Amino acid sequence: MQNVLVIEDNEDNMKLITFILEKNGYQTISAETGKQGINMAISEKPGLILLDIQLPDINGLDVLKIIRNSESNGKIPIIAVTSFAMSGDRERLLAAGCNGYIEKPINPETFISEIRQVTEGIP
Repeated sequence: MQNVLVIEDNEDNMKLITFILEKNGYQTISAETGKQGINMAISEKPGLILLDIQLPDINGLDVLKIIRNSESNGKIPIIAVTSFAMSGDRERLLAAGCNGYIEKPINPETFISEIRQVTEGIP
């Protein structure tokens, strides 16, 4: 797996997510805002993006749309990792262009298998 870009503004969540990923052999790069995430997605071309939806500067849905519309990054797998857990949120995020959805708080025991379930089906 190439680099995983984690776009997450909560420091504790960022530490936990990157720790789990790195422990399982993934390389990580991090962004704390939507703007940073967009710039890193375009410049670094990660193999996967884990995207928080509630970001301090730009809504995660807008970040998703900008990345999806970028010429070189439209096909990067993007998984929403979010506390959006209301009825219909999962479907709305998948319809908007996310390849997967993981609800917060994440379960460290199943997090990697949830990521693999999404990424293994993507060419």
